[in-house]
Order: sequence, then structure tokens, then C-alpha cells
Amino acid sequence: MIQALIGLFRLGLSTRFRMGGSYWKWRKETAFGNDPSKWPPAAERRHAMLEYARWSQRMRKHLAP
Repeated sequence: MIQALIGLFRLGLSTRFRMGGSYWKWRKETAFGNDPSKWPPAAERRHAMLEYARWSQRMRKHLAP
């Protein structure tokens, strides 16, 4: 869990925490579609975000030289 949060922090740094920026808009549309009325509840979205962070950290470790 801590590594996932570190990964999210690292991603936040690389996007300068511009949550309304193009990367984050693209991520939301890719993950949940472009119709917010069809998105899952906020708790499920947070859970999905943490699962994505865990996955990306595992991939980062796996691909590291």
C-alpha cells in the first residue's frame, strides 16, 4: 500500500499535481469513460486508483534493470 501511494505521489510530481490537466483527463476517460453519470461511486474510483498504482509499481519493479 505504501509503495502504491509513493507511486501516486511520483505520478503527481511528474504531472505537477494538475488534476485537471490533459493526462488526468485522459486517465479518467480511459478508466471510467467520458460520461461521469455512468462512473462508479467515488469509493470504487479511489479503490481502482489504488489498484492501478499497485499494478504500476509492480511493473516498475519488474522492468527495472
